[in-house]
Parts: sequence; structure tokens; C-alpha cells
Amino acid sequence: MCCLFRSQDPASYAAETRAVRLHGHATSIRLEAAFWDILEEIARKEEMSVARFIGVLHDEVLAQQNEIANLASFLRVTCLHYLRHQDLHAEQVAQRLRRKDAPEKTMTAREMREKIAVVA
Repeated sequence: MCCLFRSQDPASYAAETRAVRLHGHATSIRLEAAFWDILEEIARKEEMSVARFIGVLHDEVLAQQNEIANLASFLRVTCLHYLRHQDLHAEQVAQRLRRKDAPEKTMTAREMREKIAVVA
């Protein structure tokens, strides 16, 4: 098997539980350290804390899909999605920063899929 995979630092896959407030309710989320690192990177680029990023993401998904069956799994897949589409994310963040004072237009799910299809 590849040395790259077997040589991982065990700390990167150690589970960490963090407390987050969603709509005023305290909840805890358990993820591997590597996923928390990626969420911290995304949140930093979004210019917000990890807790705020998770809260905003949670609210946006609820508004679109009415539920999140498994928030921890959703966050792991969000991290993978981010790693696969970093250029698109950087482009969207840059657009928001350029028009920070203007109201933000949220992409529809269809627009997002079309944009990802063009990038891929």
C-alpha cells in the first residue's frame, strides 16, 4: 500500500468533539482532527469563525432542503467538496468580497451544479 496513506500522523484522524450553538441550542459535533483543520481553513477564507461558518451553512442547507439527517457526515462531505472545488470556492469568496456592501445573490442548486460541471 502507498506510503503516503500509511504514514499519516495518528493525531490527524483522532476524533475531536467541539461544542457549537445552532439557533441558540448547544450541540456537539465529533469529527476527525483533519476535518476540523479543513473547516478552519474554509471558515478563515469566509472571514468567520468555524462555529459561525457551521451555523450559516446549517441554516442555508435547512432553508434549501428542510433537514440535515447527519450534520457530522454533511460536514465531512463539505470538506471533501471544498478540496475538490477550491478554485470555485475562491472565485465565489472573491465575488462576495468585491460586492460586500451590495446584497448577496445566492446561487440556486441548479446554478451551482452547472458551475461545477463547467469547472470539472
